[in-house]
Amino acid sequence: MDHSDLLNLLYVAVPALVVIAGGGTLIARRRRGDDTTVDREAPATPADVEVPDAPVADDVVVETPPVPTVETPAPAAGRLARLRDRLARSGSPLGARMLQVLSRDHLTEDDWDELEETLLLADVGAGPSAELVDALRTQARVQGLKDPAQVRDLLREQLLALVDPSLDRSLATTPGQAEDGGRTPAVVMVVGVNGTGKTTTVGKLARVLVAEESTVLLGAADTFRAAAADQLETWGSRVGIRTVRSDKDGADPASVAFEAVAAGIDEGVDVVLVDTAGRLQNKAGLMDELGKITRVITRRAPLSEVLLVLDATTGQNGLNQARVFAEVAGVTGIVLTKLDGTAKGGIVVAVQRELGVPVKLVGLGEGPDDLAPFDAEEFVDGILG
Repeated sequence: MDHSDLLNLLYVAVPALVVIAGGGTLIARRRRGDDTTVDREAPATPADVEVPDAPVADDVVVETPPVPTVETPAPAAGRLARLRDRLARSGSPLGARMLQVLSRDHLTEDDWDELEETLLLADVGAGPSAELVDALRTQARVQGLKDPAQVRDLLREQLLALVDPSLDRSLATTPGQAEDGGRTPAVVMVVGVNGTGKTTTVGKLARVLVAEESTVLLGAADTFRAAAADQLETWGSRVGIRTVRSDKDGADPASVAFEAVAAGIDEGVDVVLVDTAGRLQNKAGLMDELGKITRVITRRAPLSEVLLVLDATTGQNGLNQARVFAEVAGVTGIVLTKLDGTAKGGIVVAVQRELGVPVKLVGLGEGPDDLAPFDAEEFVDGILG
């Protein structure tokens, strides 16, 4: 091989070797997963993407949250007339039995005993029952009692005397004046054992006061019964009344009562209604609890009323409760619930005689506006039908 042939061979072999070496290197890099130098187009970022505007419909209406409706309570005047009408339609057992006995031609000793038994069964009480029977005996001997209308008029007169229309049954809900000349709300504390409708009565009483155009604040000091504060707050919200409450069960009732009265003074309301716990079963515990509440309330404003709520159907048990509360709480008025025309209506007489304080309000049913100021004449007329 001469020199020229060797040069020609090199011209051909060297480029071939370069190509082969380059291909091997590329294959090796791919096997090792090395990065290549091939340029790729970078993915678009969200900011680079142009999103078309969503179409807006012409008929789309944006709804605003509904405004809570505030109820307007029915006027309190004339509510007890509903009880009279209800008793007249159903036939009051007390009035009907007494009229039946007194209308007999000749009243024997057995008739008078039956009359007294009727009064006792109606929870009128032993003392008032004996007084009424003795008064009727005397009038029967004097007047003869022949005419049914005369019998009814006599019975009405004697029953009305027992219920005593002369008692002051008004609620002390007029704001007062502090020693420094500032205005203080009337503070009404409501007491009673659980199960008598105490918290419900506070809610209904708030409606009565709102109907009379008074401004009211509620204090949920029954902190021991689950959901009592929620129940009271619901009653208040229905008529636009704020409730002062604790966020936890078992909080100090006196503290809640104090905060409610303080808020009532700051907000300038007319009346602060304070619901209290009714779970205390012994006299000492009850005295301690209610005594503490009374002390802290009176640091800011005097107590205007202490209302005791009683279930009119509980009879003698209700009277026993009334005695304890009267001793420890300074009760100024009675609220009788469930006075719906049963024979237990006689407890009006018994509880007034026992405590020496008037029945001021009565619950006539389950409706929100079924709490009525008590009227002696309406009540007796309802019993007699």
